[in-house]
Amino acid sequence: MQSKKVFRPDRITSYFRVEWLPLLFVTLSGLAYNIGLLASPWFEGRLAQCLADILGGNEVAGTMAVLVALYLLVTLTVQAARFVKRFYVRRFANNINRRMKGNLYANLIRQSRVALAQEGAGELMTKAISDVDDCVEGMRKFTTEVLDTGVALAGYVVMLFVYDWRLALLSLCCTPVSYFCAARMKKPVQKAGTAYKKAAGAMRADTLDRAENAVTYRVYGCEEARTARYEKTLLTYEKTAVRANVWQSALPPLYLVASELGVLFILWLGAKNVLGTGWRAWDIAAFTTFLSCFTKLTVKSSKVAKLFNSVQKAEVSWRRIQPLLQEPEPLAEMRLPSPAEVTIDNLSFSYGDTPIFSGISFSAKPGDIIGVTGPVACGKSTFGRVFLCESPYGGSIRLGKKELSALSPREIAATVGYLGHDPELFGDTVRNNVLCGMEADPYPYLKKAALAEEVRAMENAVDTVIGNNGTRLSGGQAQRLALARTLAHPRPLLVLDDPFSALDRKTEDAIFADLQEYARDKVVILISHRLYHFPQMQTVLFMEDGKAVIGTHAALMASTPMYRTLYESQTGGNSHVQKPEAE
Repeated sequence: MQSKKVFRPDRITSYFRVEWLPLLFVTLSGLAYNIGLLASPWFEGRLAQCLADILGGNEVAGTMAVLVALYLLVTLTVQAARFVKRFYVRRFANNINRRMKGNLYANLIRQSRVALAQEGAGELMTKAISDVDDCVEGMRKFTTEVLDTGVALAGYVVMLFVYDWRLALLSLCCTPVSYFCAARMKKPVQKAGTAYKKAAGAMRADTLDRAENAVTYRVYGCEEARTARYEKTLLTYEKTAVRANVWQSALPPLYLVASELGVLFILWLGAKNVLGTGWRAWDIAAFTTFLSCFTKLTVKSSKVAKLFNSVQKAEVSWRRIQPLLQEPEPLAEMRLPSPAEVTIDNLSFSYGDTPIFSGISFSAKPGDIIGVTGPVACGKSTFGRVFLCESPYGGSIRLGKKELSALSPREIAATVGYLGHDPELFGDTVRNNVLCGMEADPYPYLKKAALAEEVRAMENAVDTVIGNNGTRLSGGQAQRLALARTLAHPRPLLVLDDPFSALDRKTEDAIFADLQEYARDKVVILISHRLYHFPQMQTVLFMEDGKAVIGTHAALMASTPMYRTLYESQTGGNSHVQKPEAE
């Protein structure tokens, strides 16, 4: 019995069960609203008859006043029930929307780079926003329109058959085939709609940010901080969505044109009933009530097609997002392992049947900086990504006695710090990009990345928003900002992929000097095509044609002509590290 109470995000029924209270209010207010609607045709008929009687001298105006007062009271009650129903319908939909999206995003940030790349950013955006919204809309319409349409249609049909079953059958055969609706946009609607679109755009931007930077979130352990930011954006989106919906509901369409062929039969044959020559003997009240019932029935019938389309769209969307709606595993506490020796034994990697490299073996102790270089497309960047364990590798990578691939994703994130060739930056402030939710001063890390003074000169210093993926920064600034973030989250094993590619020589020298100090208790694997500082590294890997030559800088200068050629082409033939040129 207990298992039935567990929330299952991949089951539609779980969402209905968990939101039972709003659904209860929707049901009760919906019943009151639709039952109240059935009184409207009766009142309209009685008012028409009363007016005819007053004109004929058979009734007094006081009777009309009583009927009008009662009609107004019933109308106010019905509209109050309608307001309550719409409020809880929106609350029901918002709760489900937030729950679905929260669960989907929690699963997205746990996805590997490979899985996200296979899915594609555009597809993820469609699933995360449009598909979820379509699914929620279908659930909303199913719970409300079925009740509204079903109760109202049943009531109107019964009333039509009570008054004249023959005319009811004849008129219902001519159900309207089309409706034309138009609405005049008022200023409140425009204002609310503009705010909603702006909030929706912000949410899409944050969603894309999460999809693109999921690996970075995981590596630096900032899932909770980014989730808190997204929840703030989502809350703003929900508030503007509710406000826009309220205004749209408060300002119904100004024009409603309906083609009702059945009305012709009602006017013709209903008039005969009033004259006493038809199927039934009617008075003015009966004629007016019948006509009003039929008109309201046709309006309600038009919503059936809309309901069918919404449910169909929801069904398709649900099939697309259901695989991503799994209960995410709780994030374990991030515990950094102690510094230890890194041992690589016969490491190899392949993309499918295509080998990238093989036979790489070396060891490094804390404080060592390992330089990795080689010609273009030799597998350097792939070698660096292997340490993230996103794809299976051959051989062994051990930190101390622990095999890296045997660790959980959370443990790998606590073990390996990674700076990719293309820096992944959040559409946020400089501070949040560096600290990722930590409470600390970002300037020491910006200083180590030679970026502190440039940040101080920005309009809001560390609180300057850099744009999605750092669009407001230069290539060198983006690279150094990503490096500062990496340095702010120390790990026993640090992989830096071409951190100096967009830097001038003087800046590179300054950063490398700080990096040497920073790496005293860490193993640093530095992948670069710039070889100025390779003589200062404890070990050098030169990769070419899927193999690696491993040794000191001096040893590779003597044994590997290609390495020597690359180094001398950059340093002018000197076999020692170059000093910065005087300016």
